[in-house]
Amino acid sequence: MRKSLFHRTWAAMVLIGVTAFSATASAEYPDHPIRWLVPFSAGGGSDIATRIVAKHVGNTLGQTVVVENRPGAATIVAAQETARAAPDGYTLLTAGMSTLALNPWLYKDLPYDPGRNFMPVSSLVSLPIVLVVASESDMRNLADVMAYLRSGKQSSYASLGVGSPHHLAMELFLETIQGKATAIPYKGTPPALQDVASGVVPMMMADLAAARPLIQAGKLRAIAVPAAARSAQLPDVPTFAEAGGHTFEAAAWQGVVAPAGTPAPIVAKLSQAIADALRSPDVVRQLTLQGMEPMGGTPKEFAVYVREEYTRWGAVIRHKGILAD
Repeated sequence: MRKSLFHRTWAAMVLIGVTAFSATASAEYPDHPIRWLVPFSAGGGSDIATRIVAKHVGNTLGQTVVVENRPGAATIVAAQETARAAPDGYTLLTAGMSTLALNPWLYKDLPYDPGRNFMPVSSLVSLPIVLVVASESDMRNLADVMAYLRSGKQSSYASLGVGSPHHLAMELFLETIQGKATAIPYKGTPPALQDVASGVVPMMMADLAAARPLIQAGKLRAIAVPAAARSAQLPDVPTFAEAGGHTFEAAAWQGVVAPAGTPAPIVAKLSQAIADALRSPDVVRQLTLQGMEPMGGTPKEFAVYVREEYTRWGAVIRHKGILAD
């Protein structure tokens, strides 16, 4: 699968079935509620972003968009459900780095093929990452964190599973500082952050959107952001470079896909509705306040972006020798 995953490009797949789908049917779509699956538990950055955008999309299309959380198995549970769904435009999936760009490298027998089972609809949001520790932790800055990770102690950190963007971000950081730590896997961001806040695990590379409320409440301490510039939502938190570490950049992202075979006119209609949402001042404000960056684009643009990310992160995963099975 790894060699042939994007041999048949999504851009070409977008054109499949156009002639077989009538303009009348396209005009009538949607005539009942749409299911939008999120492969993570409620309360995480991806869930928050989906719900903000889905509400606007529903208003645009004149139908309810029901967001359903389907966490489990590094997004595989939700991905399989979407792949098996009818290709009629009434099932969507929030699919990002893990589902589309990472899992194909991490699993030898992945039970779905992103290039054959899904149609690209649109990119959605970029989810900045922040390194956090408990507010009562002895680690008060990046120098303290690096000393801890280089100490030879049985260091650990919270992770959303092998090969998740947050896991890869931490592993890259550990490699740059020659540190060691064990990943403690969690099924969702909220329980992981709660355990970091209570001191059960020392630290986490977390979605800024999910961590920010706990940072503002004084339960978490933000150490640094792996980005080229500081976040507008956490202006007092330095970048890794500013904090005395190596230049280090990492961020998660999410997009939207539909089952393969979904008629191109419907995909285009959904893509336009999402684009309209991501241009809405109210949606932009809500996403920005949550620390997320709106993306958006055509199905073809999203397909190109996914291929680039697949190649980029594949090189990292091969170099680190990371496998999930």
